[in-house]
Amino acid sequence: MTNNAQLRWGILGAARINERLMPAIIEANNAQLIAIGSRRAGAAAETLHKYAPCYPEIKAYDELDAILTDPNIQAVYVPMANQEHAAWTLRAIEHGKHVLCEKPLALSVADIDAIEQAAKKHNVTVMEGFMYRFHPQHQRVKALLDSGLIGEIRSVRACYSFMMRPARMYRLAEDVSHGGGAMWDIGCYAIHSLRQFFQHPPQAVTALSKYVESGADISTSGVLDYGDGKFAQFDFSFERARRCEYEIIGTQGGIKCHVVWQLPGDVPVISWWHEDGRSGEERLPASNHFRLEVEHFSDCVLQGKQPALSLADARENCQVIVAALQSAATGRRVEI
Repeated sequence: MTNNAQLRWGILGAARINERLMPAIIEANNAQLIAIGSRRAGAAAETLHKYAPCYPEIKAYDELDAILTDPNIQAVYVPMANQEHAAWTLRAIEHGKHVLCEKPLALSVADIDAIEQAAKKHNVTVMEGFMYRFHPQHQRVKALLDSGLIGEIRSVRACYSFMMRPARMYRLAEDVSHGGGAMWDIGCYAIHSLRQFFQHPPQAVTALSKYVESGADISTSGVLDYGDGKFAQFDFSFERARRCEYEIIGTQGGIKCHVVWQLPGDVPVISWWHEDGRSGEERLPASNHFRLEVEHFSDCVLQGKQPALSLADARENCQVIVAALQSAATGRRVEI
């Protein structure tokens, strides 16, 4: 594929997620990584050396604005701290860059509205980076649901957790209002994965949290009420063994996705059962959802198509998260 059919990328920040995203951009068949920038002196070059040592043509900048002002860069990936996502997405938009922003896109609905208005004004594409949605295993789950295998969906459960390592304690340094804690880090995945199985927004949410001294939640559990006895349960934590799964229960059976956060080489497993006694377990080919995410976004920009994850989707996810945080803080059910 020629360079004319490749989207030219820059990365805003030397965050740890570059371990996955930098190779994904390089390996994508319709993307080309031009540069990475960081405010920390030497950090961009160090990241390049660590994750892309065989690509000397990729530039390393010791500032972020150099990425935004580089005329050769068409799109940027934003992997910065949660509370910086909205501001740097807006800055990138103002420079005419398309933006793939790591989740969460913003900490408030008002910021997402501002991003949407700016994107329309500058005619650029913006998408929130929920990479998991691009893995083929979720398309298979949808196909099983569409087949009527488990009947009408009545409840969904999502569990995301891992034991916090000392090197990752920065995730708890800020309170929830500034993007710290489990909700903004892994809870957004749980809520996002639950929402895909219902055709309308939840009516209300009830949540409970355990907080650390900074005001960040280290564990949160709750329920989204979709009305008519339909519920979506979420549970996520930084002090429980690793889990990243969801399960859908219908009137006739259930489907489970065993590992949502797929690492390179992992074998996806989906299991299902039916009340008539039938059951099955399917193992799918390994797939890199980070690369698929980059290829999808690049294709949308190059072909003028709308991303699978819209800004309306980002807005609803943020609205539900904010309501869940309010419920946990007040101990009350919060209408959405």
